[in-house]
Amino acid sequence: MTDHTQTPIRWTFSALIFVILLMAASLLVWPGRNAQAKTPAVYTGLVAGVAVGGYDAVAYFAEKKPVKGSKEFSLMHDGVVWLFASAANRDAFKADPAKFTPQYGGYCAYAVSQGYTAKGDPQAWSIVGGRLFLNYDKSVRSSWEKASSTLIPKSDANWPKVLNK
Repeated sequence: MTDHTQTPIRWTFSALIFVILLMAASLLVWPGRNAQAKTPAVYTGLVAGVAVGGYDAVAYFAEKKPVKGSKEFSLMHDGVVWLFASAANRDAFKADPAKFTPQYGGYCAYAVSQGYTAKGDPQAWSIVGGRLFLNYDKSVRSSWEKASSTLIPKSDANWPKVLNK
């Protein structure tokens, strides 16, 4: 003889799980949800999955020049790998990443001021007001530096909205 008293409980549990999964799936495609940016928040186009093209973000401040990082001194932050030239630089970054990360995710600061994103070149850098900025190339960096006092507020206003364009 079969015991049918548990059948409605199994069906109810299965139906509940189905409804929960259906609701969770609908949240992924619901138009009003927080849409993910079309462009990643941190530029890694020079070296796939690695920020600042593999350069040490702390070295721009400490050594006043771009210095290649090493896999030996790496750190995962904001979903990408950051490389450093030394354990001290890695630890300084880990203690205060906002102090060392390039503005606008390492995208070209000039482009962000104009409302779009473009690659940031680790060799085309500048520090203004204690903030690290990368630009498309050294020519764009020259234009950026001449007008940075007016361009920085524009870039700040456009960031991170430009990621959704």
